[in-house]
Amino acid sequence: MRTFMLSAMLLCLTAGCSQTTDVDNSTVKELDVERFLGHWYEIARFDHRFERGMDNVMTTYKLRPDGKIEVINEGYKNGKHHIARGKAFVPNVKEHPGQLRVSFFLWFYSDYYILELDETNYTYAVIGSSSDKYLWILYRHPVIPEDLLNDLLQRINKRGYNTSLLYFVKQDKY
Repeated sequence: MRTFMLSAMLLCLTAGCSQTTDVDNSTVKELDVERFLGHWYEIARFDHRFERGMDNVMTTYKLRPDGKIEVINEGYKNGKHHIARGKAFVPNVKEHPGQLRVSFFLWFYSDYYILELDETNYTYAVIGSSSDKYLWILYRHPVIPEDLLNDLLQRINKRGYNTSLLYFVKQDKY
């Protein structure tokens, strides 16, 4: 658990850094935070140190009394359950509704960009950052329909992301 939290902290320290990128990381134009709350299963992600070797990864978003969002990331590595708790907020809802800031350690925040979102039912989301180093495909259920996954992969490719780098997360515990 300590390693998972320390690794999450590293994301906060690195993802927010300004990096040159050739990807289109523009975010959704509208976000209803209350509809975004709840459970999301990680379908695919770019490999990074803080989640390496983890499967059955799920994220839960809950509204806190202070208006921020509680973020609970959990998954399994070598059969052992790991959990990291953080917080998020929308820094400028009028100008950038799809951009959030997320922290898993003290005041170190990282970018969390909602690139794609099912605007009708909020069943899928593609998450990135200000750099091209981070990318996640999230779905409300452990298994995503193949046609939807292929559509999302095409959209991500058009944005300039290298989808061959995606790790497809095993989801067999939920």
